[in-house]
Amino acid sequence: MKKKILTLLLAAAVTASLAGCAKGGDNAGADDTTTIKVGANITPHSEILEQAKPILAEKGINLEIIQLEDSITPNTGVIDGSLDANYFQHVPYLEQFNEENGSDLVSIGAIHYEPFGVYAGRVSDLKDLPDGALVAVPNNVTNEARALLLLEQEGIIKLKDDAGIEATIADIVENPKNIQFKELAPEQLVAALPDVDIAVINGNYAIEGGLHVSEALAVEANTGLAATTYGNIIATSKDKANNEALKTLVEVLQSAEIKAFIEATYDGAVVPLN
Repeated sequence: MKKKILTLLLAAAVTASLAGCAKGGDNAGADDTTTIKVGANITPHSEILEQAKPILAEKGINLEIIQLEDSITPNTGVIDGSLDANYFQHVPYLEQFNEENGSDLVSIGAIHYEPFGVYAGRVSDLKDLPDGALVAVPNNVTNEARALLLLEQEGIIKLKDDAGIEATIADIVENPKNIQFKELAPEQLVAALPDVDIAVINGNYAIEGGLHVSEALAVEANTGLAATTYGNIIATSKDKANNEALKTLVEVLQSAEIKAFIEATYDGAVVPLN
């Protein structure tokens, strides 16, 4: 109930912050240009959308990018209609949000994948992790599971065989180094590095914090469960799932031109899925 109340309050806040913006997606102006409003995190999502903007303009679509740095208002904006779609999340997070808030947002296409990385804090080599090491991980369910799977990949812990993408700290069955976990909001992980031995960090927040995936102590493989499960998507409401302008947005974001931009810009921290 508290989560639902918080969501409603945040929905009101984002509606106010976007006041004056006309509803997009299905509206065309006098020049037959359709405007779509998409909420996105700054890095890399808004940057990728900026590259798509002129391509969409040639197709008669005006893309309005609304930068939002939290993980709630991009979804509540779609629910209340102040946004037509968003670009910031993967399907497991979307499903978790829908379950907690009684919403029915849907994915209309996966665009890219951001490998999680283990980054050095007080320890610069995983082999040197001390007994009782302090490890920072994201504090939301889907991303914490992903962090734990990466630690398991590196042989630091072992999870229950059936834990999968819903793994929590309670699912750890082997912890030979007696790792202690510090659960933090994903956007706080980079700042926490001086106070922990290592941190497992989302790709977009690592980029924003000036970290390079090439310097990570360990990185998720670009193939397999993580890549297919945690692709970043364009999400919208069920009633706009077949909106032609939004479908064109997905096509452009999956195009060879945008793929080339991603590969040239992010040094492996962002991986196109198409």
